[in-house]
Amino acid sequence: MDNQLTDRAFWVNYWENKTDLAVNIPADYLFHQQLAAIVKQQKVKTAIELGGFPGYYAVFLKKYLKLDVTLLDYFVHPPITRNLLQTNGLQENDIHIIETDLFNYTPEKTYDLVLSCGLIEHFNDTADIINRHINFVKPGGTLFLTLPNFNALNGWFQKTFDKANYDKHNIDCMDPALLAEICRKAGLEVIQSRYFGNFSLWLENEKEKPAAVRVFKKAVWFAGKVFTKVIPFNSRALSPYILVEARKPL
Repeated sequence: MDNQLTDRAFWVNYWENKTDLAVNIPADYLFHQQLAAIVKQQKVKTAIELGGFPGYYAVFLKKYLKLDVTLLDYFVHPPITRNLLQTNGLQENDIHIIETDLFNYTPEKTYDLVLSCGLIEHFNDTADIINRHINFVKPGGTLFLTLPNFNALNGWFQKTFDKANYDKHNIDCMDPALLAEICRKAGLEVIQSRYFGNFSLWLENEKEKPAAVRVFKKAVWFAGKVFTKVIPFNSRALSPYILVEARKPL
């Protein structure tokens, strides 16, 4: 079985069909509290975002946490990244960019913080892709992974209304216990591995979906938001994300 659930053509098509990518990244961007705490507690100076084009988290880390940041992906379209940087008041050389295939690349340096947000679930061999992340982590450094939780209600929406996108994801890897065990076997100390977020729903290219689907999704989204605001909790059934934080020993 091919390890990759997507290919370059998929991502080229994915990004070329996106509009308004040059967005202003806010200070309260998703996972901002977790990342700020890691940077402060671990005295992080350098970071690399893997598979993160157009570089939203790289921009966040540079803009708000003032890190020396690198973005690595095997598809990078410079005009998009350039516009994103300009929109956020950054210069073109504020973020180092490496356009390469992660599977054919040997890290030239290691980093205090290595993160990916929505990458590892696109591969069948979860241990392999996580270990490739770990190769970039400096001794004493932190690995920070996030991915969607398609075992939750959000996954049912994906499978029902966007099966093609759902099939590009490895559902089996969406398990905090599994991810923690992989990190431990690789010699890392697991700080946390858990479901994250009370509730959310999304669909790729939602504007292209039938009106009935969009109305239904909005109604469920609203009901879920109200319920989890009254009774906030993280859970396998409702949380939209999984978060992993692990430390490499010195």
